[in-house]
Amino acid sequence: MRTINILGSTGSIGTQALQIASLHPERFRVNAITAHRNADALFAQVREFRPVMAGLTGMESHEVQIPEDLRFCDWRFGREALLCAAADVPCDDVLVSVVGMVGLPAVMAARKAGRRVLLANKEALIAGGKLVMAACPDGEDGPTLIPVDSEHSAIYQCLKASQGNSYEKILLTASGGAFRNYTLEQLENATLEQALTHPNWNMGAKITVDSASMFNKALEIVEAKWLFNAKPEQIEVLIHPQSIVHSMIQFRDGAVLAQLGAPDMRVPIAYAMAYPERIVTDAPKADFAAIGQCTFFAADTVRFPAIRIAYETLRAGGAASCMMNAANEEANAHFRAGKMKFTDIARVVENTLQRAGDLPADTIEQVYFADEKARSIAREEMAKL
Repeated sequence: MRTINILGSTGSIGTQALQIASLHPERFRVNAITAHRNADALFAQVREFRPVMAGLTGMESHEVQIPEDLRFCDWRFGREALLCAAADVPCDDVLVSVVGMVGLPAVMAARKAGRRVLLANKEALIAGGKLVMAACPDGEDGPTLIPVDSEHSAIYQCLKASQGNSYEKILLTASGGAFRNYTLEQLENATLEQALTHPNWNMGAKITVDSASMFNKALEIVEAKWLFNAKPEQIEVLIHPQSIVHSMIQFRDGAVLAQLGAPDMRVPIAYAMAYPERIVTDAPKADFAAIGQCTFFAADTVRFPAIRIAYETLRAGGAASCMMNAANEEANAHFRAGKMKFTDIARVVENTLQRAGDLPADTIEQVYFADEKARSIAREEMAKL
């Protein structure tokens, strides 16, 4: 049996991880869970899984009344709750499925405590990739970090099947999001309701908007660089509307390995939780006869400049990718609040990077400084709109 602490247990990834734990009670014991502010959902999870510790990271103790029947649990609040679940509550694995920069200190705390990290938080690698990878070396007992994102899990699985052969290129697939067929004019007038209508995946609002803007894929380009030690020119993005091929690797002899399946996050989550074994999930099986065909086409960096910006930050190095992420978080939230146009997201990010200049990202303090500077500049840029 493996014990697991889940950061972000009421979100899409967290709830599906708990479904897998429930399906295999003989394999997994949930020791700690945290949510941001969704107290009622967290209360229900505590009743079902009876963890040692539970936390509300976006609330303080005076803001919520813990039900009498749940006081057996150690309750924590605010930032302390996240770090406690990451490092203080004993476990084998920490699933980091929170959204935003809060994932970075959680990952570093988990690793300092000797936990294996199951990573579903993009920002930790985007902002502090150099630091995270240095803290997550493969050891005698296997990997200390396993990616959970569908695309990076696919690449990871393909590399495990490559028998040590090095890849020539990573082919990162993307659904294209809600606006893959929109013209530039349509994008200028796109609404939040339209952006949140993802054709294939059921995700949170922030990530769904990122998918529509392609910043989700921009972040994944940076993640691939750090996870798989890839050069920018070794990473290619392909739009694949069916979301059946989750990603591929190409070798120097021309052979390509791909990981395929129905678009359901329970597969990569279960793969990470049970690694190196594969276990039964409730995910649907792909019916290839019914699917009929899989199509691919190149990403359009004119309509979706996020892809171009990602490659530019990789080539710039330092804290450029960190600042791209920070500016995008601010712009994404501003769009979701109805305060600017959809196409302003990329404009704000690009203007922020131009104004911020070159900053280092060799220490955690430098990463936090760059993150805050980019957020400040982004807010100034949004105030001009």
